[in-house]
Amino acid sequence: MIQDYKRKDDKLDKNARKVEIRHLREKLVNQQQTIREPKLPVIVLVEGWDCAGKGNLINELICEMDPRFYSVKNFDRVSESNERYPFLKKFFDVLPENGKFLFMDTGWMEDVVGKYLRREISKEEYERRVESCSIMERQLRDNGYVLVKLFLHISRKEQLQRITALREDRDTQWRVSYDDLWQQQEYDRFLKTYDAFMEATGKTSPWFVLDGESRKKALYDALLAITGTVEKAIENGRYVGKATGKKFPLLGGPSQKDADLTATIDPEEYKKELKKLQKKLRDLHNQIYRKKIPVVICYEGWDAAGKGGNIRRLAYPLDPRGFDVIPIASPTPGELARHFLWRFWTKLPRSGHVAIFDRTWYGRVMVERIEGFCSEDDWQRAYGEINEFEKELTDWGTVVLKFWIHIDPDTQLERFEARQNTPEKQWKITDEDWRNREKWPQYEQAVEDMLQKTSTEYAPWYIIESVDKKYARIRTLQIVTDALEKAVEENVVRGIKSQWPKKKEKK
Repeated sequence: MIQDYKRKDDKLDKNARKVEIRHLREKLVNQQQTIREPKLPVIVLVEGWDCAGKGNLINELICEMDPRFYSVKNFDRVSESNERYPFLKKFFDVLPENGKFLFMDTGWMEDVVGKYLRREISKEEYERRVESCSIMERQLRDNGYVLVKLFLHISRKEQLQRITALREDRDTQWRVSYDDLWQQQEYDRFLKTYDAFMEATGKTSPWFVLDGESRKKALYDALLAITGTVEKAIENGRYVGKATGKKFPLLGGPSQKDADLTATIDPEEYKKELKKLQKKLRDLHNQIYRKKIPVVICYEGWDAAGKGGNIRRLAYPLDPRGFDVIPIASPTPGELARHFLWRFWTKLPRSGHVAIFDRTWYGRVMVERIEGFCSEDDWQRAYGEINEFEKELTDWGTVVLKFWIHIDPDTQLERFEARQNTPEKQWKITDEDWRNREKWPQYEQAVEDMLQKTSTEYAPWYIIESVDKKYARIRTLQIVTDALEKAVEENVVRGIKSQWPKKKEKK
């Protein structure tokens, strides 16, 4: 990769390259319009050495493009101790809509390598994040994204000359940070680690190493890489990935068939347990906030199973400043135009906070599967993508709890009729609820597949029998408080060793 890179002989003279750059820019402008019909989203990731000219390169790439159909994102360096979300979230947050370009001034490569070499994360955590980057790139490709990864390379000598020139001009001194000076000092370590990162993440989409010592040559090679990759994507059509077949630590259940729908609780015992568990949950909420433990609680279940009442009893004792209840409806046009997990990545809680999802990402393998809102390849692949998503959350330290609120068809019919015949409850029943009821067998099979394929050791499913709604509320509260109590006791820190490296003292 970088270590094997050698500056190629320049076969184009100055005027010829100028002409070629103009033609390639015209081609990129045309492609910006062409990708809109097949709805191809394009991500151009520009990584490279400090002072290599990444910002200037991006500016040259976009100078003639239509600004309505591209965006540029820059990611500031944030120390690991100040991160409040899973490290991949900031990159999912900015994903472009179908048919648009995104240019990234540094991204996941610099984030992972920089934190590792600054000793903010352990070697084990570094290796895990490299794998996470590979998974993310594969997921993007499988969901139709076109990814072009550029690395702007300069020699150690060239970097030093640029840093020196910036520091000697008082108008540009501010552009040289301690970080730049430290990278120059540790050039060989960065070179070795950048190289290893590119080797590990080059399987899904290749890296293009550019000669950063010649701005025009770097621009020419970048335009060649981008237009060539996009042209191939247009010719081949939107890529649709297959299920990976990757094995996860599945628990093999639970199953709806094993649920005891006769389970009930005495009304007096209910009042006593509700009060005790809500007090316990209130205390635990303070502790997870102090220890910065994020919590994601997922609710799925049959229509009229009692999710709303269950969520209210769970949310009541929580500090309203530290939790959100997130109702998930049909995706908006903007959500449909991105990776199906995008709208959930953007709603994740920061560390120490709780997010309660009323309906979740599992819509992909239930309603979208049954109603034909996605292809079979999409929902078959989604089981693995969801397991990877939840693994990323739990590796970050998130407590992930998933509840299937379960009733039988007779109970659902009884509650539907009660809603329809009670004026103040009629808003709760819709024609769609009746249509879904007619497909009970299909949904039952989809739910069973979901429970079997996505109940993992790190994010298990719990079937909550809810013919007796009060019993369901108590059982849910018990599971949540037990899980939070365990998390508080373990309080695992995610591979963080120290903050920024200390400056060397002068002798």
